[in-house]
Amino acid sequence: MVAAEVIDYMLMKLSARTATPVAVALFITSCAPLPHSPKETYILVTANTKVAYWQAALAGLNHAGGEMKVRVGLMGPDTYDTKAEHDEFQRVVQQKPSGIMISAADANLLAPDINSALQQNIPVITVDSDAPNSKRLFFVGTDNYNAGKLGGQLVGKLLNGKGNIVIFTMPNQSNLNERLHGYQSELDTHPGIKITQTVDIKGDPTVAFDTAKQMVDSKAKVDAFVCLEAIACPEVGEVINRENMGGKITIVAMDTDQRTLTWIQKGVISATIAQKPYTMAYFGTKLLDMLHHNPPQSLTENFLQNSYSPLPTFVDTGTFIVDKNNVGTFMQQAQQQQPSGQ
Repeated sequence: MVAAEVIDYMLMKLSARTATPVAVALFITSCAPLPHSPKETYILVTANTKVAYWQAALAGLNHAGGEMKVRVGLMGPDTYDTKAEHDEFQRVVQQKPSGIMISAADANLLAPDINSALQQNIPVITVDSDAPNSKRLFFVGTDNYNAGKLGGQLVGKLLNGKGNIVIFTMPNQSNLNERLHGYQSELDTHPGIKITQTVDIKGDPTVAFDTAKQMVDSKAKVDAFVCLEAIACPEVGEVINRENMGGKITIVAMDTDQRTLTWIQKGVISATIAQKPYTMAYFGTKLLDMLHHNPPQSLTENFLQNSYSPLPTFVDTGTFIVDKNNVGTFMQQAQQQQPSGQ
């Protein structure tokens, strides 16, 4: 199948009531010769496409597509569903796009299909959440271990080196496990701080809400809540705000969901560790385009153990802290990226 059929496929899914949600941007030029074919198509596959994190990534994807005058699409379920993401990836591969980015919510589940796509000469890179045991060409995203260390340093400072922490995570994601290891490594230097519970929210924010509420109601000894992903801490903030405990319990979030930013403004959430999903999708698309036009001799060779490899192993897009001191500036920057009319 040709790349143009990807668009027909995506538009068909948009019209189907039960179809996987799709966000598509088409960029076609006029008659001048171009370095790219307008039939080139680059797809980002992820889970939970409707959350703010992936909408920021979509903006970066659209920006890259607009600059190169190629077709781009964000595809995947609109709720956290690892099997649905896996099924979506398989469908995308069947359409033979020019390149695929995948955020591997379940790396073990997706690894065989990533390998299969590469065997079909479709460049595949991972973004946000890696699949290191697959043959993906390289990873573009956060150095998650160091993001965890950054969060651990922040928690240590906010707690003055002493207190009990509850962590919300999803242990089937490799990126969250790396963040947890980073937190643990840093907090090991603070013997007065203990991680008393690690909660698997299973992709369901209500688990975070219910757990935080139960702990507050039972007057459990909790000095800080830490979230390793985006959807938990807005719910934790809701609980703390309802109990009029803002500022009494430290909350360190992850990412820049609008509710998270609002709770920071109101002093309920202390700070968040911000990633750069816009950059991941923008730069990832440019790198996929490079691979499409200048492919290595084989997409399945072992680039990791070749000191003369033309490809990196990991492109770090960076992290930073958003707190009450810079949240206003961050929100202004985010607003400037919104399409006109929104």
